[in-house]
Amino acid sequence: MALSPLTALSPLDGRYHNKLAELRDTFSELALIRHRVRVEIEWLKALAASPAIKEVPPFSPPTLAQLDEVAAKFSEADGEAVKATEAKINHDVKAVEYFLREKLAGNKEVMKAAEFIHFACTSEDINNLAHALMLKRARDTVLLPALDHIIEKLAGLAHELADCAMLARTHGQPASPTTLGKELVNVAHRLARGRERMAGVKLTGKFNGAVGNYNAHLAAYPGVDWEKLARGLVEGFGLEFNPYTIQIEPHDTLAELFDACARVNTVLIDLDRDAWGYISIGTFRQKVKEGEVGSSVMPHKVNPIDFENSEGNLGVANALLRHMSEKLPVSRWQRDLTDSTVLRNMGVALGHTLLGYDSCLRGLNKVEADRKRMAEDLDANWEVLTEPIQTVMRRYGLTGGYEKLKALTRGKDGVTRDALQAFIKSLNLPDADKKRLLALTPATYIGKAAELAKRI
Repeated sequence: MALSPLTALSPLDGRYHNKLAELRDTFSELALIRHRVRVEIEWLKALAASPAIKEVPPFSPPTLAQLDEVAAKFSEADGEAVKATEAKINHDVKAVEYFLREKLAGNKEVMKAAEFIHFACTSEDINNLAHALMLKRARDTVLLPALDHIIEKLAGLAHELADCAMLARTHGQPASPTTLGKELVNVAHRLARGRERMAGVKLTGKFNGAVGNYNAHLAAYPGVDWEKLARGLVEGFGLEFNPYTIQIEPHDTLAELFDACARVNTVLIDLDRDAWGYISIGTFRQKVKEGEVGSSVMPHKVNPIDFENSEGNLGVANALLRHMSEKLPVSRWQRDLTDSTVLRNMGVALGHTLLGYDSCLRGLNKVEADRKRMAEDLDANWEVLTEPIQTVMRRYGLTGGYEKLKALTRGKDGVTRDALQAFIKSLNLPDADKKRLLALTPATYIGKAAELAKRI
């Protein structure tokens, strides 16, 4: 059976393939091999540029240009050549070394230094940098911009709906009013904070040999400052140099980034569920798209499928992200291979993350506030004003305010404006405060909500 979106095992390469092109170019096996090639070439260039390693003379500008071109123009055909070699020797990184020898066989300068391709390297020297570069690119060019679109949308809605009063619900029951804009700005603020943490994780890399001690390096060149050379290579990729490792880079910073991503995803799951609930009770209406069907049997349905899709994908993403953040920093003694197969799923975890972001934004673009419904909701729940009434009573030392209002309203149906105003009029309060309470309505009892919603 030929591989296609219809026959793919994973929905990321099947149903959702057209939404994940940006990540496919970052996390496919072709992309991994391309990054490996780049790391191998940069290491060879670093050795040639080192005056202490006389066996590798400095490369000429044409040779440097050819080396850069091999990395920059690494093609699918090149990837297939690497995989063909891997099939023969059963080693993915060694296959890259052999590929480079063959690809550059016509360059005499490189061939004189052919033994310095992959010099003193363990596979993890190449892989840890390749994986870090893949993850850095995905975060900076795909995930953070997608998250920014959600934050911008929420901020725009928050400003638009800053003074749109709505009944709050704590424990699912009527509570002190807020505004829809303030509720949305709460999420935007949380996401902005989470974004800062995602963006702030400094990914690390190592290039120190089989067990992290430069053993082979010093055996060949005792006088070379290998740590300085390795640091320059790693930092040249925009990564932070890790001087203390076993055979593998311990993946602590990858785990930090996966944890930070999972935290953002959790905030979005919270938003998805709240938006779903607001649609359910009529706070939000969904814009209807011509030609769409909401149910195979109920013609009237307009389902909140985007928020449901987002919640589902973010849940799958977090299961993978949290497994990776717990598993990857753990390696038996100086090395085991359990991290290798897990790392190959970075694109799966972040693919589901990106789908979650896309669906959430799609859902936000479809909703609009039902101001009439919210006003009716507020007008049906005058009991929420018992909070300000008893608080003003406390200010002036009127005892038993909470208990009296509890007896008047708790568990009672249809608490009316007239009943509350009669209670207020009976109180021994200063005229100004009494007038202020009498003028108060559920729709105007919103505190600083509108002001707060406009700040972001």
